[in-house]
Amino acid sequence: MSRSSLGILLAAVLFMLAGCGDSSAPAADLATPEETGVLKVATRNGATTYYFDRHENPAGPEYDLTQRFAEDQGWEIEWSLFDSTSQVLDALESGEVHLAAAGLTQLPSRDQRFTPGPGHTDIVEQLVCHRDMRPLPRQIEDLTDVEIRVTAASSYSQQLASLVNDQTGITFEEDPRSTEVLLEAVANRTLDCTVADSNIVRVVRRHFPHLEVAMNLTAGSTLGWYLPHGQEALADQAKDWMDSDPGQAAIEAMTEQYYAYIGEFDFVDLRALNRRIDDRLPNFIDLFLDAEQSTGMSADLLAALAYQESHWDPSAVSPTGVRGIMMLTRNTAESLGVTNRLDPEAAIDGGARYLADRHARLPEDIPEPDRTYLALASYNIGRGHLLDARELARSLGKNPDSWEDMKEVLPLKADKRYYPQTRYGYARGYEPVHYVKRIRNYMDVIGPAIDPLEVAEANMTATQAPSHNASTQ
Repeated sequence: MSRSSLGILLAAVLFMLAGCGDSSAPAADLATPEETGVLKVATRNGATTYYFDRHENPAGPEYDLTQRFAEDQGWEIEWSLFDSTSQVLDALESGEVHLAAAGLTQLPSRDQRFTPGPGHTDIVEQLVCHRDMRPLPRQIEDLTDVEIRVTAASSYSQQLASLVNDQTGITFEEDPRSTEVLLEAVANRTLDCTVADSNIVRVVRRHFPHLEVAMNLTAGSTLGWYLPHGQEALADQAKDWMDSDPGQAAIEAMTEQYYAYIGEFDFVDLRALNRRIDDRLPNFIDLFLDAEQSTGMSADLLAALAYQESHWDPSAVSPTGVRGIMMLTRNTAESLGVTNRLDPEAAIDGGARYLADRHARLPEDIPEPDRTYLALASYNIGRGHLLDARELARSLGKNPDSWEDMKEVLPLKADKRYYPQTRYGYARGYEPVHYVKRIRNYMDVIGPAIDPLEVAEANMTATQAPSHNASTQ
């Protein structure tokens, strides 16, 4: 075994021994949530944990689940945000928080070090490399001489340490940076490979389509919450809630919000989208932001809708006669006062007003984001067919205000057992389901590029550049 491999193995052994230390050591005194009404939670920034959306509101799978748990107990949450998994675990071990909700894999070593809470998401750990790497490592034996870095103190380092012990020639390094940052390094070819949970890969890969899953390193694991030792009662309370109907509903809502709509990876489509974000989107960002101000429909939603319709081609024309960047029909354009569908300013404004109208015509008590998804379906299939599907949902005992239920009902508009009963008859009801799914996917990728603050900074830089050049002439 090489000196570097031996050093890595020794470090991994010491890490695991540290996790197997005095498991009975009490956490620092921390008043219970029942006493204070406040649940203290440690998490970290990440697309699959906790982040601020473009409206500066907290979001993320762990945020949503923990918030629902606290609300059902009548507690508020005090969030402590950390940069790395190791910092989250340190805060947990020191007794600074009641709970860690940070995308933590439930492991035997962690179960000895902390009090395990409920699990909520099944994942596998995946080796991720650049798709142009040759040869791609497809088996464990292929990892010899491959540069691998993983987030320090993560479950990935423990998994790789076991491989180092079993296989000669495999080495890896621990890195203080987050998994998302390491995946970006792989995409930029400054790193051969890293390891990530499959849910992280699904989300991040859409932004970096050159990432390739080389192999699965585990058969399956579960992400869940951890608590300090001495918090067994709170752990049981969390487990009981997660197993309850409200807890299961919260998991389903979280899955639907952040993962369910992400389809099979399409390298060509996502590579083209990322290229067009650079090449085409800057020409229209201000128009989408203006349309948001005038209609209330968010700019990233409108941009994703336009990409789905035309790939941001203002001169697009379909064989059926729809035209322009928003692919408006002649009748729709005339009803909106749009005289030139190939004028991107007029078309974007018209398309935004049309979507806002679809949104406004739905009952006000439909919650978001379901109301927006139903409005998109109406934009695609027509309001009459959507109303048919909502009525069909009621007859089948489904909730017409739930996009989750409507995804099942809309395709029945193409089923001869059902559509003869409806007012408007047959429609390709499966199309709006895929339509909304793709738009949601595009929104996630487009969102950061259309953030108003980033756009303002870019515009400021652009306006400052000429004055700088002029001063040097």
